[in-house]
Amino acid sequence: MEITNTIGRRKTAVARIYMKKGSGQITINKRDYKEYFPLATTQYVVTQPLAIVGVEGQYDIKANLDGGGMTGQAEALRLAISRALVELFPDVRPALKTKGLLRRDPRMVERKKPGQPKARKRFQFSKR
Repeated sequence: MEITNTIGRRKTAVARIYMKKGSGQITINKRDYKEYFPLATTQYVVTQPLAIVGVEGQYDIKANLDGGGMTGQAEALRLAISRALVELFPDVRPALKTKGLLRRDPRMVERKKPGQPKARKRFQFSKR
């Protein structure tokens, strides 16, 4: 039984997954993914690479998610699943790449600067 281990990141969320042949069960932090992600949009994001490759219900995925929010964690998991599928099936790489599923989204929260209330916001300027 071969297990594929990959990692995916988005914002501050990190997803570590273990993927093997099975019945299509997706477990996140010892909970079912539909329970972990109650929104249909985040459930779609998680299963998107499996649907593109056409292997829905054929692989069991055990994921450890840490950090970030719901959307960041879902997109980190999507990247990890996409990387695992490319390891298993190198010929599906172009299909996943055209959909943009193999690119780590580089957008991060901008840091707060000293002497300012937020990252971009400034205190009101007074000339006198």
